[in-house]
Amino acid sequence: MRSPGWYLLRTVERLLIYGPWLIAGLALLGLTYNEMQTARLQSEYLPKYAAELNYHLGAGPTTQVRYPVTGPYDQRFGYVELPRLITRLRGAGYQMSEQARMSPALIDLMGLGLPAIYDEKDQAGLQLLGSGQQALVTTRIPRKIYARFDDIPPVIVDTLLFIENRTLLDANEPHQNPALEWERLGKAVFDRAMQFIDPDRNTPGGSTLATQLEKFRHSPDGITGNAREKLRQMVSASLRAYQHGPDTLPARKNIVRDYLNTVPLAAARGYGEINGYGDGVEAWFGTDFETFNSLLRTDAIQNGGAVSAAAGRAYRQALSLLIAHRRPSYYLSEGYAALQTLTDSYLRVLAGAKVITPELRDAALAAHIELRRTPPVDDQPFATRKSATTLRTRLSQDLGINSLYDLDRLDLSVQSTLNISLQHQITDLLRRLREPGFINSSGLTGMRLFSAGDDLSRVVYSFTLYEHGPEGNLLRVQTDNYDQPLDINEGVKLDLGSTAKLRTLVHYLEIISDLYKHYAPMSLDELRAQKPDPRDNITRWLIDFLLTTPDHSLSKALDGAMARRYSASPAETFFTGGGAHNFVNFKSEDNNKVLSVEDALHDSVNLVFIRLMRDIAYHYIYKPDSLARQLENPDDPRRQEYLQRFADREGTVFLRRFYAKYQGKDVQQSLDLLLQGLRATPARLVTIYRSVLPQANAESVARFLYNHIDTLALDESEIEALYRKYSPEKFNLQDRGYIARVHPLELWLIGYLHLHPAASVSEVIKAGAAQRQAVYNWLFKTHRKNKQDIRIRTLLEIEAFAEIHQAWKRLGYPFDSLVPSYATAIGSSADRPAALAELMGILVNNGRRLPMVRFTDYHFAAGTPYEAHLLLPASNGEQVLDPEVAAVARRAIIGVVEEGTARRLGHPFIGSDGQVIPVGGKTGTGDNRLKMFGPGGRMIEDKVVSRTATFVFMIGDRYFGTITAFVEGDAAAHYKFTSALPVQVLKELAPILQPVIREQ
Repeated sequence: MRSPGWYLLRTVERLLIYGPWLIAGLALLGLTYNEMQTARLQSEYLPKYAAELNYHLGAGPTTQVRYPVTGPYDQRFGYVELPRLITRLRGAGYQMSEQARMSPALIDLMGLGLPAIYDEKDQAGLQLLGSGQQALVTTRIPRKIYARFDDIPPVIVDTLLFIENRTLLDANEPHQNPALEWERLGKAVFDRAMQFIDPDRNTPGGSTLATQLEKFRHSPDGITGNAREKLRQMVSASLRAYQHGPDTLPARKNIVRDYLNTVPLAAARGYGEINGYGDGVEAWFGTDFETFNSLLRTDAIQNGGAVSAAAGRAYRQALSLLIAHRRPSYYLSEGYAALQTLTDSYLRVLAGAKVITPELRDAALAAHIELRRTPPVDDQPFATRKSATTLRTRLSQDLGINSLYDLDRLDLSVQSTLNISLQHQITDLLRRLREPGFINSSGLTGMRLFSAGDDLSRVVYSFTLYEHGPEGNLLRVQTDNYDQPLDINEGVKLDLGSTAKLRTLVHYLEIISDLYKHYAPMSLDELRAQKPDPRDNITRWLIDFLLTTPDHSLSKALDGAMARRYSASPAETFFTGGGAHNFVNFKSEDNNKVLSVEDALHDSVNLVFIRLMRDIAYHYIYKPDSLARQLENPDDPRRQEYLQRFADREGTVFLRRFYAKYQGKDVQQSLDLLLQGLRATPARLVTIYRSVLPQANAESVARFLYNHIDTLALDESEIEALYRKYSPEKFNLQDRGYIARVHPLELWLIGYLHLHPAASVSEVIKAGAAQRQAVYNWLFKTHRKNKQDIRIRTLLEIEAFAEIHQAWKRLGYPFDSLVPSYATAIGSSADRPAALAELMGILVNNGRRLPMVRFTDYHFAAGTPYEAHLLLPASNGEQVLDPEVAAVARRAIIGVVEEGTARRLGHPFIGSDGQVIPVGGKTGTGDNRLKMFGPGGRMIEDKVVSRTATFVFMIGDRYFGTITAFVEGDAAAHYKFTSALPVQVLKELAPILQPVIREQ
């Protein structure tokens, strides 16, 4: 046995060897223990580093910025989407005015996957302002919050801390790091280690309120996915606590406030996602937040004494939500009974720990609370918020955001162009137009207006007003009196009648201008040598004008074009739209007149514009080197080669146009688009459907017919006969196009894209080489020449109207095709009031097409490291008309008001100089009719489905817009009002508009 001395010697020996390490270890333990108690080192160094995590706002764009890529908070307020939103707006022409610059330290921190450290907002949302900074929309998410820590009832603070973080507000530890509660963290680590031995062991988290905030704001999906994510939460929470210095008590109070304001509490009907107790008590229990807080601040709750039943109920609601946040989707739905049982248990524990008084415990135990099951009721009339909804919808489209719900949560302020005060006044007057007394006192009854017994409630009015500004055409008013989402200004295809004459006139003047530029530089001998086709009346007239007017200019040529005279006789039959048609004038007294183009516009004489449209179509059909002229000489040896080249060249042009029209659309969308403006007969529909879907059976053809002809007078055997008769095998592509009255290549393209939806335009052109030749090849033959001539005329007219459509489209026409008929000049191709306003804007702006502007200023994430401020710069627009053309058109539409169909308007606007402000415009009345056809194209029913009356106007050189009256449904047949109605309504609106207009 060894002696005690030997052990002593060996002990001394080991102390000499390991003593320094032991001393160092003990010192480290002591230092760690001291740090856990005082946070001395953290409070010294973390504030210094956190101070480097800053940002500042600077002029213009920057690359000194990073954006978050995940986290519910950053997704909700749009910070994750900001790079895409900024790129989209800059692509739309907006310029970065100001943008936040991050410090290098902050950029590096975010590069490690941590969120930006700054004073985060509890509340944000969309703010949509009108001109003059008037608020149109103000959305705040969450809706109700505690603005300051002192606003929170102390009993809620005490309860929250007892449940979640008991030492958080310990004033004796001014430097405490709220991200770390060592005892709780140690227990959580121990429990997680023990879980490897006992997988069923309950392991409550070690999260403090500070790290919970980081989790549900910035962690992916708001959860802690792994230990690394927990570490990120702890680091970011620590830096956030010390960002304003070593004393963390103010930051710890803010943690309590921020937690209560933004903790997730599932989603409720009528509210959507619920965050924070302010929204929670209202959404889940129907309790007013201010009342809730008032009940929980009473002396009895704080100091003891009798507690009212209402206060007990409020506290039970508060405690239930404090517990429910751990599993809100469960506890606030099918687990609600379990939540209330758990609430009872907590009430007893809280009272036992003296966090609440026995009286409050008893009052809360006695309270019975139910979840709110019905969404809140919005009793505000839809029309009063419709303009805001319409503007938000357009804003979501501009930003590429799928829903208004997501839009409203963006941390974004947008400056719109709307004049809110003017908008409200005009909306009020439009709504009064449903009052019989107001109608009678406003001069809105009589011939071409309202009659006794008219149901005023069915008439929808829409009004828009634009002002020319530096950024473009600024929308000042867009409103209607309709208590439904329907937007007749932009969302509906309407027959707007004679307003189409304005488009026809402008295009006619464009042709004159283009011809003038081509022929005016020629000498007299060169002009005499020109041989335009005798049917091209426009070119012939222009050459004659140049030959007989030595002192000519473009303006004089346009004046001369306006003075050209046409017959207004309805006696002529016109071959157009694939058949023979007759037209009538609105007033029979015009039938025997011969009028100038300008006078015909003033009085809106139909037959003059039918003949003018024929001249326009013939101008394209019989232009030099046109197919029509080549075909007239069957013996020309160059004819075959020319026609082959023509077929390929022209067919390629049309395939490109049709590809742009149908690309990205499915077969049903393509068929619907093809049928717009096409007179639906069974033969046409069957031919179209079977051409596009040759494998379709008779049943699907029948469904297609019934879907597009409401009253189809055909039985099953007749449909079967049509199915067999118009089989694609029986007719070549050109014949099918002729039967359908559409371009054959359009039919082929829809079918090809159905089979090859991803095909590029070059692939389509390559695949359609044979079809291009086939479409025109039949023209080479001479058999049955009369029928061929009819087909040629139909095809050439379709192609002419494709050219006309391109010109109309360039001036804002909203649809992808025109009806190939002279009736397009009087409205058969339909229009939209908003598109007419855009055309009027081109005329007002001397031929420049300026952007139609609703929003001028986007301010994202103000007061954050992601702040970005984008402005719309001044715009020169695109010169799409010669100024001389615009000037002549303006003069003509001023004549419509001075002496034409809108003369009842008079001179309602006076400028600040006391002078009359000129007003011009074009009226239009439209009946939208549904025509039903039986066998052989026989019409068996003609039903009115809507009535419209429109006035598109300009006021001086800055303001323009539209006003439309609209009745939908069978009832439209009972109304006799014409465009006189919107003209008279504008006259009633003039006193409201005058203060704005007079300042121009």
